[in-house]
Amino acid sequence: MAMHIGSGHSDEPEVMMDINTTPLIDVMLVLIIMLIITIPVQLHAVNLNMPQGNPPPLTTPEVVTLDIDASGALRWNGEAVVDRAALEARLKAAAAQPDQPELHLRVNKAVDYGVVAMVLASAQRLGVTKLGMVGNEQFGP
Repeated sequence: MAMHIGSGHSDEPEVMMDINTTPLIDVMLVLIIMLIITIPVQLHAVNLNMPQGNPPPLTTPEVVTLDIDASGALRWNGEAVVDRAALEARLKAAAAQPDQPELHLRVNKAVDYGVVAMVLASAQRLGVTKLGMVGNEQFGP
């Protein structure tokens, strides 16, 4: 089938230049219907397997306060601790209890970091698991 170019009169009909879109639309509608049928039903619920938490303890834990003042002196619940051996004996006794007490470490801002590092290393080595730093707001801006 050829296109007629020229001004002469011919018995051939004009060539149609438009594409027939009816079959294309039919195919697209069939594909959309197939897509809608094959999509699974959406659920609005989200199923999560959440871990079970530990129930709160029935008794309040014992709290031991360990203060370190500016000179590096240690105080265990207000009682002076004379040296590292005495501190480690108290830490070992606290770690040996079935329900370990919470050890709250309160440090003065001006103390040498070596003293704090010694206390933390001893607590870790002797098995103290409940240790917290108290009064850290003094180190903020």
